[in-house]
Amino acid sequence: MSKTTGTFDLTLNHRGPRQSRASWLYGELRGAMLEGRLGPGSRLPASRDFARLHGLSRGTVVSVFERLRADGYVASRVGSGTWVSHRMIAGSPPPAKGPTPPAFIRRAASAYARPKAFVGRQASDRVRPFEIQAPAVDEFPAKLWARLVARRARDFGSWATSADDGRGYRPLREAIAQYLGSSRGVRCGSDQVVIVSGVQQALDLLARLLLKRGEAVWMEDPGYFGATIAFGGVGARIVPVPVDEQGLSVAAGVKLCAHPKGVYLTPGHQFPLGMTMSLERRMAVLKWAARVGAFIIEDDYDSEYRFTGRPVPALQSLDRGANVIVIGSFSKLLFPSLRLGYVVLPASLADYFVACRHRTDFRSLSLDQVVLCDFIVGGHLGRHLRRMRDLYASRLATLIDGGRRYLGGLLTISDVRAGLYTVGLLENGMTSRQAESAAAAQGIDVMALDRFTAKRADPRGILLGFGAFDESTIRTAVARLARALDRRIARTP
Repeated sequence: MSKTTGTFDLTLNHRGPRQSRASWLYGELRGAMLEGRLGPGSRLPASRDFARLHGLSRGTVVSVFERLRADGYVASRVGSGTWVSHRMIAGSPPPAKGPTPPAFIRRAASAYARPKAFVGRQASDRVRPFEIQAPAVDEFPAKLWARLVARRARDFGSWATSADDGRGYRPLREAIAQYLGSSRGVRCGSDQVVIVSGVQQALDLLARLLLKRGEAVWMEDPGYFGATIAFGGVGARIVPVPVDEQGLSVAAGVKLCAHPKGVYLTPGHQFPLGMTMSLERRMAVLKWAARVGAFIIEDDYDSEYRFTGRPVPALQSLDRGANVIVIGSFSKLLFPSLRLGYVVLPASLADYFVACRHRTDFRSLSLDQVVLCDFIVGGHLGRHLRRMRDLYASRLATLIDGGRRYLGGLLTISDVRAGLYTVGLLENGMTSRQAESAAAAQGIDVMALDRFTAKRADPRGILLGFGAFDESTIRTAVARLARALDRRIARTP
């Protein structure tokens, strides 16, 4: 077992007036071990240092250490010091039940509800087919990224003291503005770009800035649960607007609520159904927003991955009234633990957004931002995206082919060729949740479509992520999914 370096200062309670120093120290150290504050393998400071730190004689400390060792709480070796015994922890009694939480904690707990998308889902310690959030991390150029990190770490002074006005690393903002302009048709300058930790932080800040309690906001139905969380968190009234094969219906939205403060959209690749918003609908929502003075939040979450036809420009590229705010993230393009995203704001709104951000975060510049800038400017992002488009297109084709081979009469897989996931519509009479549960029993991780609905009836479908899985894994998983969805097999003892 490894031993943990313990050069920390251990906090001890005050000694009682009638306690001897030895009994007090023994009780404090023993209690710290039983409570887990000194975990298995944690080193104790040298007896001389410990005595000086707590105003004790070294002899007292040595005697206590020896008693702890005799009782099995610690182990020691000449030249290696003293550490908490692993065997003692394994056999220690469970901690006593804590006191009843105070009223403010009980109130907070009663007000919290897990999002519908997560209720009843069990977290897994590994990525299983067909997890929708996972990109192909094993295909990322990790060694190249490590070299860029090392170079910037060595050149610490070139960026660590850079001015930060709350927008993020300026060269990265300039690189993102140029990238979005060329690849997505977004019209902006670097001062309109603000770096955030991801789409969820962007939504949270925009909700705080743009909405007040009770104000209405349109949401696609079905739609992205993260936006529901952000808007609900500020007390906004969420108006679910139905989507069809052309995207969100503006006419239906006007009938439900003619003058909301704004709308959240995924026009490039609707989440979760996958269609692209038609030009007619795009123009309709822009005209409506300009007429009523509403904002449009355009979540451009994975539009880079479009495998057939011409790239579809961002909705913002058509905007002439400064109504559209674009948000996006690099976590699906590169790797999930890279918590970097962006917000592209109308020029007149940018300073207010930064001021809102300052309520929770005064400085945003980080090493990750600097390395990502080097990755983009060096041309590595463009090369990576071109390679990943080919890879993901091949994996999606394998999934669709497997669906035709194994899932006939059970599930029809969408023919939308985009993104890192696709939709399967059930034909076997199962509900979305029944299909999700049946798949989980076969070790397949799909998501029920009704997890993303508000008022809409269960679409009876599931989401299938393909990005993180090679062709062999996909073919095997499709066959297992067919077994899960075949009610005749499910009923077989």
